[in-house]
Amino acid sequence: MLLYIHIPFCDSKCSYCAFNSYVDKFHLKEEYMKSLMTQLDFELKIFDVKVQTIESIFIGGGTPSTVSPDLYEPIFSLIKPYLKNNIEITSEANPNSATFEWLKGMFDLGVNRISFGVQSFNPEKLKLLNRAHQALDAKNAIINAKEIGYKNISLDLIYATLGDTKELLKHDLKTAFSLPINHLSAYALTIEEGTPFESKPHMSKETLKLTNWLFETIEKSGLKQYEISNFGTYQSSHNLGYWKYKDYIGLGSGAVGKLELQRFYPTTVLENYIKNPLDVRVEELSIEDKKIEQIFLGLRSCVGFDASILNEQEQKRAVILVDEKKLFLKNDTFYNPEYLLADEITLFLTS
Repeated sequence: MLLYIHIPFCDSKCSYCAFNSYVDKFHLKEEYMKSLMTQLDFELKIFDVKVQTIESIFIGGGTPSTVSPDLYEPIFSLIKPYLKNNIEITSEANPNSATFEWLKGMFDLGVNRISFGVQSFNPEKLKLLNRAHQALDAKNAIINAKEIGYKNISLDLIYATLGDTKELLKHDLKTAFSLPINHLSAYALTIEEGTPFESKPHMSKETLKLTNWLFETIEKSGLKQYEISNFGTYQSSHNLGYWKYKDYIGLGSGAVGKLELQRFYPTTVLENYIKNPLDVRVEELSIEDKKIEQIFLGLRSCVGFDASILNEQEQKRAVILVDEKKLFLKNDTFYNPEYLLADEITLFLTS
């Protein structure tokens, strides 16, 4: 069982961001955090969560570092009995709001992994993406996290942006690897509906050649790719939990939860969530939905998928892909050696 907590507050709205987040509703923070408690108490019962069965926690957003540690404290107190020993607890953070005091406060609550939304160390690119921090903010925040005692530190970079060159990306990677990180997430800029970039599709400039070069460069620097966007000497157990199709509680406005063949969607309207955090839409999944998702997620990661979930026709197609070295089979599990082909392979297997 995994737990995801969504914090929908942001200092600024990035031009590419389609997540449920707000820059003008900070006055609702305290009420929102209380509503999270109400939903959490309810979900623990619905999911029938037992003592020491929550395997990992991820606090995302939005920007979790816009909410002070004291507002998280009741949540950590409530979930404490349910946490496994040596659990991974991750929080995302933006360099401009992740002060030394905030990082220390979260560390004292039990957060032991931090993921910084850096995106780039290039000032022009940060401005283009409408990021609220500067390169020095990111460097200082990461160094502070290490000094406080975080053993697992990650940062995000965005690539395939208009103006990206190998030189720019090389500088971003060189700077990243000069810092005390053991994990890096690299995301291609995608143009999402409802974002400022929606009317500017030319802002995204992904090419397979550049992506392959970037991934190879990251791996040569010592961080092994274990999922289509994630590299590390440390592999996030929360990330892997999703790829393994484990159940997860989705806490907060705009979060998503899953329990067996049901998916849960709390309301994305912040004020409505605060009034009634138990207003959750339920989606029923079919066995076929589950199978396709297991294949898709397994192929995007080092997890793979169990061969037994394929029917006879799909097994024949899988053998073709093994012969072509597009898949390999080990211990009755199919693995994908090229994560970038995950979508195409899934379609071939299941169409």
